[in-house]
Amino acid sequence: MPAKKGTGLLMVWVEVPDEIEDEFNKWYNEEHIAERLGIPGVLSAARYEAVSSGPKMLAFYELESSAIMESTEYLKVRNNPSDWTKRMNPGDVGTVYIRNVYEMIHPTDLTDEISASPMAPALQIGRMDIPPEVEGEWNEWYNTVYVPNYEKVPGVIRGRRFKAVVGDPQYLTVYEFEHEGASQTKEWLRQQTIDPRNEAMRDAMLHVPGSPGIWKKTFELS
Repeated sequence: MPAKKGTGLLMVWVEVPDEIEDEFNKWYNEEHIAERLGIPGVLSAARYEAVSSGPKMLAFYELESSAIMESTEYLKVRNNPSDWTKRMNPGDVGTVYIRNVYEMIHPTDLTDEISASPMAPALQIGRMDIPPEVEGEWNEWYNTVYVPNYEKVPGVIRGRRFKAVVGDPQYLTVYEFEHEGASQTKEWLRQQTIDPRNEAMRDAMLHVPGSPGIWKKTFELS
């Protein structure tokens, strides 16, 4: 079975003016996603829309590794845009545009289960920096306490953590959900404070505006 996930991510958040949103969505769904999926090493892709927080639109690409973004095949496609892409390029038409590339740091190994797993119906995403004086302790806590406890919550498929290769802030957490309400439950809230280290480590996070947020899947090529 072909891999659906690797160790890299490309994530593009965007908002566009209302008057071009219909054409923008049509371009993304009918041309752009398929074009990117034709590049070796781009394993899966889906589009999501914000349920809470924002920006409104998120294009989420699972990559064999973050190095794919420097491959000859990727650069050839990116440097030879179609006329439609030139008109709808998110970096030009977006009123908000964030394009980040990441490499996975937790779990440290890509398991067969992760590799074979499909794009999730919903995501909770946190984007943050951390003061260097607590970074080592914070990463150990996040990987061994915080994510594993949330993975016990019904509706949570898994949590993965990434470090930015391109863009900022430095850290990204992605929780894959079976439904958009998974983190709105009593069990999620119980896990939020279940460990005595949680309060101090959570307080140390320097979240960007709108983080964490929840996005639901709106489009995926079948």
